[in-house]
Amino acid sequence: MTTADTKRPRPGSDILRTALRRNVGAMAGGTLLMGLYQAGETAFPIALGLIVEHTMRDRSPGSLGVSIAALAVIITTVSLSWRFGMRVLQKANTTEAHRWRVRVAGCGLQPVARDVDLKSGEVLTIATEDADQTADIIEVVPLLISSLVAVLIAAVALALADLRLGVLVIAGTVAILTVLSVMSGRIGSSTREQQARVARAGAKVADLIIGLRPLHGFGGNHSAFRSYRRVSTEAKRQAVTVAKVNGVYAGTALALNAVLAAAVTLTAGWLAFEGRINIGELVMAVGLAQFIMEPLKLFSEMPKYVMIARASAERMALVLNAPPVTTPGAERPAAGGGLEADCVRHGALRELKFHVAAGEFVAIAAYQPHAAADLAAVLALRVPPDAYEGVVRVSGRDLADLSVEAVRAQLLVNPYDGEIFAGTLRTNIDPSGTSRTVPEAVEASMLTDVVALHRDGLDHPVRDRGANLSGGQRQRLSLARALAADADVLVLRDPTTAVDAVTEQLIARNVAELRRGRTTVVITSSPALLDVADRVLVLDDGVITAEDTHRNLLATDEGYCLAVAR
Repeated sequence: MTTADTKRPRPGSDILRTALRRNVGAMAGGTLLMGLYQAGETAFPIALGLIVEHTMRDRSPGSLGVSIAALAVIITTVSLSWRFGMRVLQKANTTEAHRWRVRVAGCGLQPVARDVDLKSGEVLTIATEDADQTADIIEVVPLLISSLVAVLIAAVALALADLRLGVLVIAGTVAILTVLSVMSGRIGSSTREQQARVARAGAKVADLIIGLRPLHGFGGNHSAFRSYRRVSTEAKRQAVTVAKVNGVYAGTALALNAVLAAAVTLTAGWLAFEGRINIGELVMAVGLAQFIMEPLKLFSEMPKYVMIARASAERMALVLNAPPVTTPGAERPAAGGGLEADCVRHGALRELKFHVAAGEFVAIAAYQPHAAADLAAVLALRVPPDAYEGVVRVSGRDLADLSVEAVRAQLLVNPYDGEIFAGTLRTNIDPSGTSRTVPEAVEASMLTDVVALHRDGLDHPVRDRGANLSGGQRQRLSLARALAADADVLVLRDPTTAVDAVTEQLIARNVAELRRGRTTVVITSSPALLDVADRVLVLDDGVITAEDTHRNLLATDEGYCLAVAR
């Protein structure tokens, strides 16, 4: 089974085309309604001109009443078409943004990591802000078309009064868009840089939050804050640059639109003075000259939003196009098997060899913490099999030949710093809601006192990262989650470092009892866990240097005694 996205790479422009193609129906309906809105807006000054002309000529109360009724119809059409048109477009926009957020998040949560040079905070920014800005293209295109409709109706109406007025509107609109399209390129490049810097600032914040407690522990919080301030200052400077570019763009657009409106007004006045258009047509021309500034403003802003959407789509493509760091196999290991490392070399590991039989409880006493971390990373598939030498086998099958889903279903490596999520104790222990061993896991991990402490029991709320729990409670909650998964092969790394000695003794006995008959490996220096293990493997300088029971090693190995005795 493959976990990689096998579709062809998507450049930013392809992402935009996909978004447009998926929302053709909504965009067609939205364009129709927004076009009707712009047509109604344009019809208002035209109707006023006709009313003035007919009222002055006929001086009839009946004609005036019909004119007022016509204006009421136009106003109602404008109101309803805007309301329902924006509703259709914003629903499609929100839905499309959701689709891309899920797609980017899915890439980040795939069992095989993607080879992308982005931190988790940057991926989070892409999955939120960039997904939203990419989906804005759903609104941009209909608004662009409807604005064009308004400009064309105004040009036709003015041309019917006098051809020169219509030509002036068309030529002026083309000139404005030409100037602004050139300027929008600068906005796109500046926006891309701003998005990248904001994403880096977000990644820095995520890193600092994760390491906040240890930073306070050794007084490094001030240095970390200064580091973040530098990154945030860079993002601020780039944001100011983007704001300046946007300001120049908006100011230029407004000035050009005002110049065109003034030109239409003055030309209409001159034509009326010359007697080439009547008073009603003059009123219409002046009204259209004032009205046309709004659709022209909207029309002139569209290139900017298109460039922003394209810049965001290109950032999403960085994640969506990134290849997986490894290509997993398709086989599945047999159930209830053991775990074996054969001549593994990675990081601090040198020719590491050991074998854990099915149903055995083995403890690994790692003298160097980085060796323990490297071993846990290899077993957890955070290091792809082709990135290290040697072979890891599960149930006798090479890890490289197995699908990642199959390995994760049978082999669970509980990390040293397991994340605690916002939710409840129950949802943290059993996220999928399918475990049948939650009570046993709670009891084995000695989490019973936390459950009993709160009236809601397992439904007690837990804040993000376990902010309302102590360090020991968070660690026991993480252990309960690992035990509730009831994996055939369970690897625990330092599961009791934050609990007191009495609780540690109870947890060690409980885990050994609960996992009896299931393959369990504990990477630890805890005497309590080492004592309940069937065997202890000593990992020193990247290799297994000794193997025996905990008590025999205490009696015969002075180095072991010094390393684990408390």
